Amino acid sequence: MDEQLHDVDRLIKAFLSTLAIIITIGLIMVWSSSYILANENFGSPYHYIIRQLVYLFLAIGVTFAVSKTKYTFWLKYGYIVNIAASAIVALTIVKGIGASAKGASRWLTMGGMSLQPGEIVKFTVILSALSFFENWNKMDNKERMKHGGTLFLPLALLIKQPDFGTFFICFVVISFVCFMSSFPRKYFYYSLIAGGVGGVFILFSQAYRVKRMLTYLDPWKNPQGSGFQIIQSYMAFANGSAFGQGLGNSNEKLFYLPEAHNDFIFSVIGEELGFIGVFLLICLFVAFIYFGFKLALQVRDRIGVIMASAIVFVLGLQALLNMGVVLGLLPTKGLNLPFVSYGGSSLLCNFFGIGLLLSVVNGYRNELMGVENNFRPKRESSGRRKATGDESGHEEAYV
Repeated sequence: MDEQLHDVDRLIKAFLSTLAIIITIGLIMVWSSSYILANENFGSPYHYIIRQLVYLFLAIGVTFAVSKTKYTFWLKYGYIVNIAASAIVALTIVKGIGASAKGASRWLTMGGMSLQPGEIVKFTVILSALSFFENWNKMDNKERMKHGGTLFLPLALLIKQPDFGTFFICFVVISFVCFMSSFPRKYFYYSLIAGGVGGVFILFSQAYRVKRMLTYLDPWKNPQGSGFQIIQSYMAFANGSAFGQGLGNSNEKLFYLPEAHNDFIFSVIGEELGFIGVFLLICLFVAFIYFGFKLALQVRDRIGVIMASAIVFVLGLQALLNMGVVLGLLPTKGLNLPFVSYGGSSLLCNFFGIGLLLSVVNGYRNELMGVENNFRPKRESSGRRKATGDESGHEEAYV
């Protein structure tokens, strides 16, 4: 037990240390990429970095509070949490309440601050999906329709906003949870095919999405229009070369590259820190994902493993998609780089996910330390059990 506890503590330190380094780089680059824009728009070069620091402190508090709860609490009320998140997302498309920008209604504005509710849905769908798929065999058709509707409700609202990037992430993470769960395999493959066909239909149902696909294939066809942003991103990486122009010396952030401190902050990193800086940040994200999955696999409850793995998966997927877009490997989409890009909603929600992961791991640590905390969910009264393959004889936990 002592050795297992030592391994878990070592992984937690490695995971949080890697995250701390990524966040530090993010703060430095938010400052570097935004101070000129902040001075121009708000008369103070510190506008964005101060707000980011405030969000960071709030986010750390969220992580601490969530990590001290039992993850079974969040699973028990997963449907309710997901419905609540959906209701907030629905407010964004109500005229007079939601704030529109660039043809999309994704924000709520309150007291001079903006909130993007779609960010939290990436994590609430994990809770709802895990409860839904793990309890599939215990529900009748009416219950399946009811709970399935609450699971996919936020996806419909995201398309309405529209926010295809967040919709795609939610769809993929739901598929991930479904595959990892005890949901019947034949239904999973049928559902995946149907969802894939539906996703392609949604992708090509709007002219602007088709335009983005064509721009992705040939951005130089309209260099001053739809191809402008990605071409400026290419130029940033080209200017950076191997060792970069030096911290603070980016030319593209001088009102050439839109969203330099947000969605395209990776381009500024490429220009100022060069290939070395880009490679280092990629390695840090790889290490973050590696340690995250290692932590998840330490837990003996299969439900906890799925939940923790899904959280790491969704963070890693968004980082991959953002880097792919900025490097021109994927069509342009409004997704920020987790823990690096500017944005309070993203930071708070991502740290909420980290809190959920630590809640799972802390529960397992308490088991190893012999703390009686009722960490495991109640098993079915019928005594249904599955072996985990662990010689110690631990049984499966069910939601």
